[in-house]
Amino acid sequence: MEEYLRVGVISSTHGIKGEVKVFPTTDDPERFRALRQVILDTGKEYRKLTITGVKFFKNQVILKFKGYDNINEIEKYKGKDLLVSREDAVPLGENENFIVDLIDMEVLTDAGEKLGVLTDVLKTGANDVYVVENAEGKELLLPAIPDCILDVNVEEKRMLVHVLEGLLDE
Repeated sequence: MEEYLRVGVISSTHGIKGEVKVFPTTDDPERFRALRQVILDTGKEYRKLTITGVKFFKNQVILKFKGYDNINEIEKYKGKDLLVSREDAVPLGENENFIVDLIDMEVLTDAGEKLGVLTDVLKTGANDVYVVENAEGKELLLPAIPDCILDVNVEEKRMLVHVLEGLLDE
């Protein structure tokens, strides 16, 4: 399991005083209000950053970090991930999982057939949709609903599903 979870990506700078615009990759961008610290993945190292300011603008979060007071100090981190440790992650509810724990999971049907590997999770309005790629590279879209997703075992990286009628039709 991944030790750190991505909560956002620095998309650009904001102004000249060291603020950054962050595209949130968390279900609840409001969580940034309570976050005191994030981990910046520079590509070479992980660097802890203390958050001193949080604002919201359209679909992005504007963050200010302690010790970064001008655009030149922070500009080089555009496109870099902001992470939190699992202990600082939002607690999960029943039947909830972090997407990073689902990716590359083996997907089996309740009939014992290997369906493929989960490669992506699509966020839709009603429910998530799991993208499963079979051995031939063909994708199958499975709705993340109780009638379809029967069991998720994160430790074994295995998911048991019931393929609803019509999902496998050509």
